[in-house]
Amino acid sequence: MKILSKYTKSPLMALLSVILPLGGVGGFLSSCSDWDDHYENEAANGANLTLWDAIKQRSELSDFAEVLEKTMVFRQHKKTPVSYAEVLKGGRSFTLFAPVNGTFNKDSILSLVITAKGDSAVERFFVWNHLSQNLVSSDGTNKKFRMLNYKNVSFANNTVNEVSVKESNIHSKNGIMHVMNDQLPYMKTIYEALVALPQFKSHGEFLASYNEDVFDEDASVSSGVVDGKKVYVDSVVYERNKLVNAIGYIDEEDSTYHVVVPTEAGWNKALKEAMECFVFPKNNPKADSLQRYYAYRALMDNAVFSETTQPSINDSVRSKWYSRLYPEYSVFYKPFSSDGIFGKAKERISCSNGTIYATDEWVFDPAVTYQRKIAVEADYSSNIPTYDGKTTTLVPTQVMNKDVTEGWFMHVKPTGGNSNWSVTYTLRDIVSGKDVVSGKYDIDIKVLPKSIVGGENKRPCRFTATINYYDEDGKEQHYVCNDGSPINTNPDEIDVIRVATFKFPTCNYGQSVGQPTITLTCNIRPNENAKYDRNFYLDTIVLKRAKE
Repeated sequence: MKILSKYTKSPLMALLSVILPLGGVGGFLSSCSDWDDHYENEAANGANLTLWDAIKQRSELSDFAEVLEKTMVFRQHKKTPVSYAEVLKGGRSFTLFAPVNGTFNKDSILSLVITAKGDSAVERFFVWNHLSQNLVSSDGTNKKFRMLNYKNVSFANNTVNEVSVKESNIHSKNGIMHVMNDQLPYMKTIYEALVALPQFKSHGEFLASYNEDVFDEDASVSSGVVDGKKVYVDSVVYERNKLVNAIGYIDEEDSTYHVVVPTEAGWNKALKEAMECFVFPKNNPKADSLQRYYAYRALMDNAVFSETTQPSINDSVRSKWYSRLYPEYSVFYKPFSSDGIFGKAKERISCSNGTIYATDEWVFDPAVTYQRKIAVEADYSSNIPTYDGKTTTLVPTQVMNKDVTEGWFMHVKPTGGNSNWSVTYTLRDIVSGKDVVSGKYDIDIKVLPKSIVGGENKRPCRFTATINYYDEDGKEQHYVCNDGSPINTNPDEIDVIRVATFKFPTCNYGQSVGQPTITLTCNIRPNENAKYDRNFYLDTIVLKRAKE
């Protein structure tokens, strides 16, 4: 089985504290389980010993030798009978950085390799951290390369990642060995730090719960069909975490990120409030999983910043969700100032692929993250799930006026002379609200006067508004705005009318069906024709987070 991974997903991070100190953070968990069989052996000519022979000749490497003898290679998520001592006797070429006795806790490591999980952890975090497929000699020049676990390493001034070399350039027929005065530090990635460090315990457990293996049938090699099922001689499984995929590749070694994360108490408080805003109807079979997923995204979508996408990181930072149309969202100015999103951090944790800025509280505002203003463009037909063409005519109309959103509005009018029109608009990406203020919306509609198109009609229009939503059981309910009393427009100027301040008990965030709606209905009796006008110029429907 080939494990082809760009996502870190091991549940073994807690074991790191046993193997390695937590002072350095950062790293990459996953690597290909099959090494390149075609890697060219570039070791110096004339060497008669293997790397394993070179280790065994040196008494100061006896502890390292014992670990290699008892750490087994993992394939197909299983422990094989092949030890790393045997690997270093074989034909593949490596550069080996061998730490001398007393520089690591041999007994702790050997206690781990007894179990499959522990052996896997030792392989990835210790053995692979001292082996590279790049053949690297010490020749006075600076060199950069990767270890088997994809950790980036710098070899300069007779040091490797600041660990000094005791003896260098010990050539063998299958590679080069450098004897080190200490073990090489394992730098965690941002992902690994979140999963491993105790101050992020709940966050890390939540994030790691989304780890999964995905079988790639197309890339796997089948040997045929047995009992009606395909049998594979070489299976390819991709490791992934869909939350990491969504917010940014904080597990990758070749990326640099800045991530703002609250520690335990602040995270739990923020997550609880976010969960209240993503309550799905109980008749949705995925209600719980959708709630967890979107609550996490609510907190982290704007907390992860890729350094490569920042035009000027000291002036401002943009999250992955930056849009030129809405720069008020996902852009944060002066991030390193004392009140900036990075400057507020109580601790900065350096990782192999960036920095974690640890805070006591979640530093963002729901009004500019997950409960943003929602503007429903009235002239977009995609926002109108239903209307009765027998009574209602809709005419998208363009006008050259800077006060009209995007230069278009919807002219709503009766199909017949004295009929009352009715039109319903979808309210997408609404969040729910219970005991917290989040989820409560001010709902405004923007209505234009007849003069916007040169008309002289000074009569107002009169309408009612009804919010159609779903309760916790998934049953449709209706809230009649203004206690059912008709609402009059202002015929003289652009009019922004607040029809309700309302909390939705559930959301259907990200779903294609079951969205809440608002219905606007003309409310003019035939004997009121002289007083009111049935032509209605609707620009937008806007929902904004209500203030406390």
